[in-house]
Amino acid sequence: MSRRVVGVTLDNLEHLSKHSRTCVFWELAPHLKEQAEEFGDTEFEKEAWVSSVLLEWGSCGRIIHCDGIPAGSVFYAPPAAVPRSLAFPTSPASPDAVLMTGLEVLPEFRGGGLGRVLVQTVAKDLTRRGVKAIEAFGDNQPPDDGRSCVTPADFLLQVGFKTVRPHPRWPRLRLELRSASSWKEDVEAALERLLDSVTVSTAEPSFRPG
Repeated sequence: MSRRVVGVTLDNLEHLSKHSRTCVFWELAPHLKEQAEEFGDTEFEKEAWVSSVLLEWGSCGRIIHCDGIPAGSVFYAPPAAVPRSLAFPTSPASPDAVLMTGLEVLPEFRGGGLGRVLVQTVAKDLTRRGVKAIEAFGDNQPPDDGRSCVTPADFLLQVGFKTVRPHPRWPRLRLELRSASSWKEDVEAALERLLDSVTVSTAEPSFRPG
């Protein structure tokens, strides 16, 4: 099975599932979400949010394809761009973190590690951008059908997140990211150790005339 992950743009929003394309749980404050759902404007609101974040901050989502078929997606943004985050009892998110919001893998593709791939792709993108950590609000009681806009807390723990603020239903979790500078320091230290060992092992024996 071939896998390909692409960034979310205004041109490929149609590749999102109907659920992901219309879910504005994170993108709107609760009262505005209710209004959008009542008047049927959720797709428009989702597109407007993506457009705004792309313009002001940059890439904010990923879509994963399996054998050319859209199989799942994930969104992420600075806490200030995620109004719903303030409604959680474990808010606010840490100011040095980016929030991972909606993550979805379609039912027919679950169990194959695609969710982990999406998280790893987000981590790689944000590490490159100098972000220190990803945070997410988890759900300790996700619905059986998996159709939720909040990521199950158990999944987040499985892919490396740690709980930073516990709650019976809505814990806040965090995944630390290694900065580009720390990667550079590790590489330089490894090269230094390697050169030291090479110097020792190739040192010429001192010449003593007989």
